[in-house]
Amino acid sequence: MSRLDSMLRRLTAQRDGLNWAANQIAGREGDVLDMGLGNGRTYDHLREILPDRRIWVMDRALQCHPSCVPPAQDFLQGEAEPMLQKLASMGRRIILAHYDFGRGIKAEDVAEAARLSPLISKVMLPDGLLISGQPLVGLDQIKGPKTIAPDRYLFYRAGSGDTLPT
Repeated sequence: MSRLDSMLRRLTAQRDGLNWAANQIAGREGDVLDMGLGNGRTYDHLREILPDRRIWVMDRALQCHPSCVPPAQDFLQGEAEPMLQKLASMGRRIILAHYDFGRGIKAEDVAEAARLSPLISKVMLPDGLLISGQPLVGLDQIKGPKTIAPDRYLFYRAGSGDTLPT
């Protein structure tokens, strides 16, 4: 598969997964977390499909398209660990999270996702949903929409509120 085809497959899976998750959380309270702002495409889509939700955004730097800049009070800028700890100090409030951190080096990206998983769990509401391009640990993996190949995007449900060991 060409890199272009792979990218299209990933972006389609991401969009379909986010749309599916938005339907799954309908009627439930909670905020949304987009980890890895990048150019802002995912954040922009989340704003469109979840217009009444607070959407927290986290990234090392604000380098997105000008039309996708999140409100200052919702942007957590810096390294992931302290930003997740800051969000956790506010209490469990996330009903839907999208994990899109990574540099494109698979082994490093997988290791980072595993390291951050316990901190992500601490911000999630019980039974909240996580959508991720990388495997997360300590969370219940679930099946997402049938239109997405199981290896292309991963879907998780947060536990009943127990925090994972750090």
